[in-house]
Amino acid sequence: MSIAFTKGTILLSYSVLVEIYEVLTRKQFRRYVVEEDVRAFLAALTRQSHWVDVVTRITACRDPSDDKLLELAVDGHASHIVTGDSDLLVLHPFRGIQIVPPHAFLRMFDTANESD
Repeated sequence: MSIAFTKGTILLSYSVLVEIYEVLTRKQFRRYVVEEDVRAFLAALTRQSHWVDVVTRITACRDPSDDKLLELAVDGHASHIVTGDSDLLVLHPFRGIQIVPPHAFLRMFDTANESD
């Protein structure tokens, strides 16, 4: 997450924050992270992210639960969506927004550093 903070802005909406919380508190993750750490992470994320009031409704993804990420990106005027989710990656690009996996996103900055 730190490269995103130093090289760009993380966009966040209420519905995306709720989903992050629900995923991180699933039973299968309890052995890796405790509730207190989840809450601390989410507090830091909310403080350092740019909040977007999502008003656009999109139904474009084959997994309808991922449409909230497209809505956030469109209303937040994002340049990129960074994800490993194949349901989103197949939409690349979406309304001019680049949808890339994390390794490709990080490689963009490695290439930029080589030319410095």
